[in-house]
Amino acid sequence: MSKYNEVFNRSISDPEGFWAEAAEGITWHRRWDKVLDSSNAPIYRWFAGGELNTCYNALDRHVEAGRGDQTALIYDSPVTKKIKKFTYKEIQKEVALFAGALRGLGLSKGDTCIIYMPMIPQAVVAMLACARLGAVHSVVFGGFAPHELAIRIDDAKPKVIISASSAIEVTRLIEYKPLLDKAIELANHKPQKCVIFQREEVRATLNEGRDHDWAELISKSIPAECVPVKATDPLYILYTSGTTGIPKGVVRDNGGHAVALHWSMKNIYDTQHGDVFWAASDVGWVVGHSYIVYAPLIAGCTTVLYEGKSVGTPDPGAFWRVISQHGIKTLFTAPTALRAIKKEDPNGDYIKKYDLSDFKYLFLAGERTDPDTYFWAKNLLNKPVIDHWWQTETGWPITANCIGIEMMPVKAGSSTKPVPGYDVKVLDSDGKEVQPGKEGVIAIKLPLPPGTLPTLWNADERFIKSYMDIFKGYYFTSDGGYIDEDGYVFIMGRVDDVINVAGHRLSTGEMEEIVATHPKVAECAVIGAADSLKGQLPVGLVVLKSGVDGDIEQIKAELVKMVRGQIGPIACFKSVAVVNRLPKTRSGKILRGTMRKIADSEEYRPPSTIDDPAALTEIETALREIGYAKKQS
Repeated sequence: MSKYNEVFNRSISDPEGFWAEAAEGITWHRRWDKVLDSSNAPIYRWFAGGELNTCYNALDRHVEAGRGDQTALIYDSPVTKKIKKFTYKEIQKEVALFAGALRGLGLSKGDTCIIYMPMIPQAVVAMLACARLGAVHSVVFGGFAPHELAIRIDDAKPKVIISASSAIEVTRLIEYKPLLDKAIELANHKPQKCVIFQREEVRATLNEGRDHDWAELISKSIPAECVPVKATDPLYILYTSGTTGIPKGVVRDNGGHAVALHWSMKNIYDTQHGDVFWAASDVGWVVGHSYIVYAPLIAGCTTVLYEGKSVGTPDPGAFWRVISQHGIKTLFTAPTALRAIKKEDPNGDYIKKYDLSDFKYLFLAGERTDPDTYFWAKNLLNKPVIDHWWQTETGWPITANCIGIEMMPVKAGSSTKPVPGYDVKVLDSDGKEVQPGKEGVIAIKLPLPPGTLPTLWNADERFIKSYMDIFKGYYFTSDGGYIDEDGYVFIMGRVDDVINVAGHRLSTGEMEEIVATHPKVAECAVIGAADSLKGQLPVGLVVLKSGVDGDIEQIKAELVKMVRGQIGPIACFKSVAVVNRLPKTRSGKILRGTMRKIADSEEYRPPSTIDDPAALTEIETALREIGYAKKQS
């Protein structure tokens, strides 16, 4: 039996014994009473009765073990031309001081705090300071518009919001304070206090009484010690797109999260104490939470915080420069970033400029790695290129080539095999397991392993309805695919209306709601179409009200502006086609899946329940005019 099979089989046959053993890698204030509490299934709890502090496990314990002078964080910002390194001892001091400042503002155990910041060290400090106090943080990606931030404010109801004066997007300066002020104006819930970190590039105007300057607070702060919390207490809320357009607040607990992430660094990524690990993501996304901040620090590694892009800051060699300069062993990024580099540097000329001898592994996730991108990276880098698959909900990989256990042969297009702890199955529409090689819905047999979402924020019923009710006894991933005869998992795409734009999950339903508010729009659909660079892009199909006059191109431009204004540029909503009708079933259901196949130039068969087959021909023509449906189906 292979080493992987041995470890995986034990994780499924004896999950409590397996994860109890893994939990020995974490420092506990109080050991658990029960490894897995299934008394309220399908809401499971790991390490019930245990107490710990995640910030202590990420910082203090390393300092106490004599590794305080090791570099914990490297801040590399090509947009400001700054590089700064923080030792474990230094960042522990910064976090303790800022936690003291937050405590002085009334933030305490169990309170919520929203963090709306760019990729600067203070964002990491803010997250860890909340964890230190036992407060629950919710990081909102800085690219989101005020409307989206307001929705999250109303759901999380933060006592404090932490932000910065500005972000830098390549060469463009984005002022955050006006966006924050507008969001608070839109929100029904009003936070008591805001803390603003003033960047050198621009200083924000503070609202007297509500807003506080970060530096001034720190200067008067008394350092805070770590507050023990229950293993089952929430560490953070991270909002992910929901099919209704209302974001779902994914909850991450403290105990299971720390155990799973610590285990993953060694066993999935082959990365341990002192190794330099770089997740080229953003702290606003789950990858940033798990693999910029928590996992590398809990494991005693050096993590990299990069304020830049894969190209344009300044050139397609940006990633290779960072890897070479900082001695990075493992890079984790999205296929989108590689496709952008490949487009600018197809022959890999920039790769040859740098010494990549310390570089061992390239991990890809966030979307499916297409074989072309895989082979391009593998052939030019001559390093293992490892696709792996996971979700905001799971918090860490579901399928991967677990190189810390056993390096398995790679199959292009596959994210390899289930990670120990995940009992992955492919089901048909009736919930029955299908034969190897046959496509179906990817589901995970319950219970999910530690570190995955135990529920949604203040929404147990929605959690059960969204993930657990579809197939009883399974977690519904919303992804489709198949498992081949060797046990390799192939993820083929979403089965709901959430699309993946450059690794960012966005709801087409939410975009439809926005487009539908235009006074000249009678009906609309937004679908996700394949894109060689971004993975998927939203495409709007719009039916105008009868008798509407005016410039069609002007209406299209207004729709693009509306979506960008309410969701943000991150939506990448640029393509709109005006049609006379949308294809529907006789019961009135819009055939979004069929339209998506048309846009992607895939073979399709009109469903027998279609009301008007001629509508599909019109859709195909309209999509072709805006650059999609490039070949006849």
